[in-house]
Amino acid sequence: MHNVDRFRKFKALHVPGDPLVLYNIWDAGGAKAVAQAGASAIATSSWSIAAAHGFPDGEEMPLSFVLMIVERIAQSSNLPLTVDFEGGYAEDPLHVATNVRRVIEVGVTGINFEDQVVKGPALYTIPDQVARLKAVRKAANDTGRALFINARTDVFLKAASGVSHADLVDEALARGRAYAEAGADGFFIPGLTDATLIAEICRQSSLPVNIMMTGELNSIPALARLGVSRVSYGPMPYLVAIEDLTARFEGI
Repeated sequence: MHNVDRFRKFKALHVPGDPLVLYNIWDAGGAKAVAQAGASAIATSSWSIAAAHGFPDGEEMPLSFVLMIVERIAQSSNLPLTVDFEGGYAEDPLHVATNVRRVIEVGVTGINFEDQVVKGPALYTIPDQVARLKAVRKAANDTGRALFINARTDVFLKAASGVSHADLVDEALARGRAYAEAGADGFFIPGLTDATLIAEICRQSSLPVNIMMTGELNSIPALARLGVSRVSYGPMPYLVAIEDLTARFEGI
C-alpha cells in the first residue's frame, strides 16, 4: 500500500464516537500478533521499546537503534504504523526535522510528538513547540510523504501534585489550537482521566482527541460516548506481558 493511501486510511479511522483502538507494541512480533487479531493500525510505545531492550524511557535508547526496530515493525505488516517519537530526539527544530526525515524513511505513517522537555521538568512554551511542530510538518512535506502528526501535550501528565486538572483545561485547549495551526493532525492528552474534562476537550478541539487507557479509564464504549477519536494503551501491554512472563516462571 502506498504511503498516501496508508495515511488516508489511518486518518479516516479517527472518528469521534467511534475511536480507533491502538494496542501499543514494541517489536515486529507484536505487530504481527495484533494485525492477525484484527487491528486496523499498528502503534508503538517508546517506553515499551526502551524497556524491552534494557533502556529507561526518555530518549535514552540510541535513535539509530530505535529506527532499526521501527523499520522491522514497518516491514512486518501492511497496516499503517504510528510511532511514539517522544520529543523528536532533539530540542532544536532543525535537528528535530532531520530526525523526523529519518523515521519517515523507515516506513511510518504517523508519529506522536510531545511538548514536554525530555529530561527536563517543564513543557516547551507554546511558541517553541509550535516552531518544532512546523519543522516536523515541513520535514514531512520535503520528503513528499504524508505523515499523521499526533501532537501530544503533557499538561496533565506533568501536572504538579495538588494541581486540579480542571484548572489546566484552558491551557491544554490553547496548546491544541496552536498545534492544529502548526500542522498537527491529532491531539493526544495522556494523564487526563476525568470524563467531564475529556468530553469538554473533545467538544472544543478541532483535532481528533487521543486518550490513553490508564487508571480508572477502562471502557472503550465509555470513551466513545465522550467523543474520543483514538484510544491507545501506552506501556500497559508490555507491563501485562512481563507480568505474565514472570508469573509463568514463578509457577514452574
